[in-house]
Amino acid sequence: MRYLLLVFFGALGVAGLPRCAAAAPAGARPNILFIVADDMGYADVGFQGCRDIPTPNIDALAGSGVRFPSGYVSGPYCSPTRAGLLTGRYQTRFGHEFNPGGGGQGLPVTERTIADRLQAAGYVTGLVGKWHLGAEPAMRPPQRGFAEFYGFLGGAHSYTNAKGILRGDAPVNELDYTTDAFGREAVAFIERHRTQPWFLYLAFNAVHTPMEATDDRLAKFPDIADKKRRKYAAMLLAMDEAIGRVRQELVAAGLVENTLVFFLSDNGGPTMPGTTINASRNTPLRGSKRTTLEGGIRVPFVISWPGHLEPGVYAQPVIQLDATATALAAAGVETPPAWRLEGVNLVPFLKGDQSGAPHEALYWRFGEQMAIRAGDYKLVRYDHNADTQTGKARQGVTAPKLYNLATDIGETHDLAPELPAKVQELQARWAAWNKDNVPPLWGAGGGDSDGDEPGAAKAPVKPVGKP
Repeated sequence: MRYLLLVFFGALGVAGLPRCAAAAPAGARPNILFIVADDMGYADVGFQGCRDIPTPNIDALAGSGVRFPSGYVSGPYCSPTRAGLLTGRYQTRFGHEFNPGGGGQGLPVTERTIADRLQAAGYVTGLVGKWHLGAEPAMRPPQRGFAEFYGFLGGAHSYTNAKGILRGDAPVNELDYTTDAFGREAVAFIERHRTQPWFLYLAFNAVHTPMEATDDRLAKFPDIADKKRRKYAAMLLAMDEAIGRVRQELVAAGLVENTLVFFLSDNGGPTMPGTTINASRNTPLRGSKRTTLEGGIRVPFVISWPGHLEPGVYAQPVIQLDATATALAAAGVETPPAWRLEGVNLVPFLKGDQSGAPHEALYWRFGEQMAIRAGDYKLVRYDHNADTQTGKARQGVTAPKLYNLATDIGETHDLAPELPAKVQELQARWAAWNKDNVPPLWGAGGGDSDGDEPGAAKAPVKPVGKP
């Protein structure tokens, strides 16, 4: 009951705010807001079934839009997913297969970001939060299309220490709590630019380690016995509150119906040996961050565009690359073939103007791990550590396994021995896709600036051949 009341009043608090500014004129180019959570589990928001952590504002956002129970990201790791999101291309096409470290590692300067594209189209662009795509001067947000930047460059950051937080290229000297600060900065960005089209990439470091929460929020979860889960709950609550403040500002500015919002996590929750576990949950999925099982790549995924898209659930598989294609199409930006974008504009599918599935298949490569999903079938090779509960890291990957996700979302019954022809078919399709990938620009252990993946340093880095 407490959870239901929180959801109700959370939604009411946004919907009931007065409109303090006129709505955008009809036909105006929409604002675009990408909201990305960090290492959040598939089952850790209310609209995905979570009951011990109230997320009323995220749930209200989901209720105002389209939910994708089969929403994916193109990598099981923080930085590769972000490289795919901002370019609209599989990151393995340009070698960004693993998390970068020093030595000039980061999103290749040959790649153009969605911020570059929208800035060229007249949008004001901003990034608030985590970058994790390179710290060299030429790779930083101000040089990658973001006119405004407040956040940090690496893969993880203290929630309370200002060292490493930047505004543009200038250090920030004061910080209360990153999640609160990122929420305030996002609200301020929207307020400053309410009269012009804008693109904002709001990339929280919540709920990534280190596990740091405010005392007032910790006090709200006395019934959660597990201390780490209690901190995780408090950290997630802070992010939910920040998203609520952003949504309130959209209402106050009269921009709700002229803002296309995407919400997703960058990968599944880290739950297995070899990762620093943050108490996330991926139920009913098996696997974890750093694996190509569903628990590593299937994430909470929402698109909200009130007045343009009817709320509901869309069951076909989609991927974060589609957010880029959808946003550019909504902004009226033509995407020539030379850009080699691989996402799909989802709006015609969501409006019913186009039938069928947006993708014939989705693909993954992560060192020697691989996966392909075509229809309900998924062929996968994954990290052995997903199958051990000993806490001792193991090396290598499994043999190829085949699952029917329609009847086995938890990937428990391997159909490969029963359906060898399907295995061969999917492997051939994956191999054809893999021909257009390039070798990783750096190894899995050559730069994990998350600083929390000890097992990753020993992960195989050679590209996959035949499983």
